[in-house]
Amino acid sequence: MPSAIVFFGPPGSGKGTQASRLAASAGILQISTGDLLRGHVARGTALGAIAKPIMESGALVPDDLVTRMLKERLAGPDAKSGAIFDGYPRTVAQARSLETLLKETGGRVDNVLFIDVPDAILVDRLLKRATLEGRSDDTKETIAERLRVYREKTAPLADLYASAGVLVTIDGDRSVEAVAADVESAVARRRAVKA
Repeated sequence: MPSAIVFFGPPGSGKGTQASRLAASAGILQISTGDLLRGHVARGTALGAIAKPIMESGALVPDDLVTRMLKERLAGPDAKSGAIFDGYPRTVAQARSLETLLKETGGRVDNVLFIDVPDAILVDRLLKRATLEGRSDDTKETIAERLRVYREKTAPLADLYASAGVLVTIDGDRSVEAVAADVESAVARRRAVKA
């Protein structure tokens, strides 16, 4: 795997939407740990049985379970040309695990796109999404807990990736198209630097 792009930001920031758009336009695999976990829950796998109550409480699924799942996914042939990570890593420990996983395949994190959105907008987006998609893991209580966990556990990734020189902050409180234009521009600039 030559390179990885990480989408990073609070729940409801639009990471998944932007990661999907970039994956489609660049022809790169998108890996959403949230989708992978929900898939395991829906299929009733052993990992899903462990993850389900944790996800419903708004807490983070333990790193060892997520790492096992990701290692399996990165072994797929569609990951050979790189991957876009949506919602992972969520902690500094996960960032280190991802770095180790990528090194095993000759890859590394080349670009971290931080989608920044104010909390009030996030809560509104998540409640609307819960209604539209029937997501039981998005209630007012779990949203508040997820935002608290994000600030405590995930926000420190900004400093980690900024010090590595790969962090780009993008204003996510705009139209999907405006955010996508900034995403494409950030990825193009990084490719130009590497060339």
